[in-house]
Amino acid sequence: MADRTERQAQATIHAGGEWLEAISGATRDILDPADARPFAVVAEGDEKDAERAVAAARQAFDHGPWPGTPVAERAALLRRVADLLTRDRERLGLLESRDAGKTAEEGRVDIDCVADAFRYFADLVAAEAPGRVVDAGSPDVHSVVVHEPVGVCALITPWNYPLLQASWKIAPALAAGNTFVIKPSEITPMTTIALLELLADAGLPAGVANLVTGPGHTVGARLAEHPGVDLVSFTGGLLSGTKVAQAAAPTVKKVALELGGKNPNVVFADACATEEGFDTAVDQALNAAFIHSGQVCSAGGRLIVEESVRDRFVTELARRAQRIRLGRGTEDGVECGPLVSEQQRAKVEAYVASALAEGAVLRCGGRRPEPAPERPENGYFYEPTVLDACHREMKVVREEVFGPVLTVETFRTEEEAVFLANDTEYGLAGAVWSADAGKARRVAGRLRHGTVWINDFHPYLPQAEWGGFGRSGTGRELGPAGLAEYRETKHVYQNLAPKPVRWFAG
Repeated sequence: MADRTERQAQATIHAGGEWLEAISGATRDILDPADARPFAVVAEGDEKDAERAVAAARQAFDHGPWPGTPVAERAALLRRVADLLTRDRERLGLLESRDAGKTAEEGRVDIDCVADAFRYFADLVAAEAPGRVVDAGSPDVHSVVVHEPVGVCALITPWNYPLLQASWKIAPALAAGNTFVIKPSEITPMTTIALLELLADAGLPAGVANLVTGPGHTVGARLAEHPGVDLVSFTGGLLSGTKVAQAAAPTVKKVALELGGKNPNVVFADACATEEGFDTAVDQALNAAFIHSGQVCSAGGRLIVEESVRDRFVTELARRAQRIRLGRGTEDGVECGPLVSEQQRAKVEAYVASALAEGAVLRCGGRRPEPAPERPENGYFYEPTVLDACHREMKVVREEVFGPVLTVETFRTEEEAVFLANDTEYGLAGAVWSADAGKARRVAGRLRHGTVWINDFHPYLPQAEWGGFGRSGTGRELGPAGLAEYRETKHVYQNLAPKPVRWFAG
C-alpha cells in the first residue's frame, strides 16, 4: 500500500473507488488521547458527502459485478483481506492503540480478531448450500428458498473498537454480496480508513466499499434516512440508536441495532471456596471491569457478590485495582490506557460524583492520576475505581458509565442474585461464577442477557451470535445470524407443467 501524501491524508472520504476531500473542504484533527495532541487530519464530511457515497454504492450494487460475483470468488477476496490484515498486524495494532487509547497489545489482539472475522464469514458463505428445497407436493413444481443480498448497507460504528466493530459489519455484508457506506466514529476513524485501502488492494471492485468521515448528526443521520439505503447497521449508545431507528422508519429499511449494556458479574461464595478459585474470580472481575478502561459495551461494571465473601473479595479487588499501571498504550508495562476524550472522562467523573452523593463508598480510584513519564499531564486518564455499598436505585448502577468504574452490590440467596442481575433496562451480557455446575447453568438460564458466561468473562466466538435483549438492541452479529442480517430471503416457485387456470366464467 502506497504511503499517503500530506494532501491525501485529508482525502479520507472514499466514494466510487476514489479518495476525496470533503465537498465543504472542512477537516478535523484526530487527537491522541494519551496526550491530547493531534496526530492526523481527516476530512469532515457532511450530508452532501453522504449523498455522494450512497450514489456510488447504489450504482455498484445495481449495475456493478459484485452482487453477481460467484460465492467462491467473494470468499477468496475476504481471505485475501484477512491475509493483508495479518501482514499489517503491527502497524494497524499500533494505529488502533494511538487512535482509541488502548494498549498496543489490545490493539494487536483486535487485529487478530478482525482477520478471524473475515476468514470466518468467507468459510461460512463458501460452505452454504445454494438453496433450501421446499416440497410443493407435485413433481411438476420446483420450489426453493434462496438468499440474496439486501442491497446498499449503511454501517455506523463506535469509537471504542473501531476496526473490530467495522469488521463485524463489513465482512458479512461483503460475503452476502452487498455494497456499503461506512461511517466510523469521527474521533477514531484511522484504522477504518486503512481497512478500505486494504479492500482495494485485495481487488474489491470500485464503488462496493465507500467511507465517509464525519459526525453522526450529519453523516450518520443522512445515511439512516436515505431512501437509497436498504439496511442500516448501527453500534453505539442507546440515545443515538433510537435516533437511527426513528430516521430509518419512514423508508421501512432493515435496521440492526447493537447498543449498550449494564452487565452483571454474579459471584457465588462457592466459586471462592479455594484459593485458586478466589484468585481467578477476583482476577476476572478486574478484567471484566477495566479492560480498555471499561470502554466496552459488554464490560462487567456491576459486581454482584454473595454477602459471605463480599468483604474479602472487594478488599482484594480494590488492592489489585490500585496497582493497575495507567499510561500511554504504546509504553512497555502499561496495563490500561486513557479514556478516549475529555468529554468521556468528564462523563465518568460525573457518575462517580453522583454515586458518592447517593451513599456509595469509594474503595479505590475516583480521581485523575498524577502525571508520570508514561502518562502525560494532558492525557485523558482516570484511575480504576471501585464503588462499594451500591444499590439498585443509584444512577451509576442503572446507567451505562463506559469507563473504569466498578460498582459492588451484594446478595444472600440465588433468587436475589437473579433478581439483581436482571434488574436493568439493558440485556447485553453477564456472567455467573460458581463451583456448582448445576447452579451455574440454572442461574445462567434465568438471566435475560444476550450472552452469558459461566466462570469466565469477555470471550466471544465468531461462530456464535452476538446481540442483546431489551434496550441493548435488535441486531445479531457474528455467527450465521450475522450473515443473515445482510440478506433477503426469496422463495422461488417454478411450475414445470403450467396449465390454464379458469378462475372466472366468461
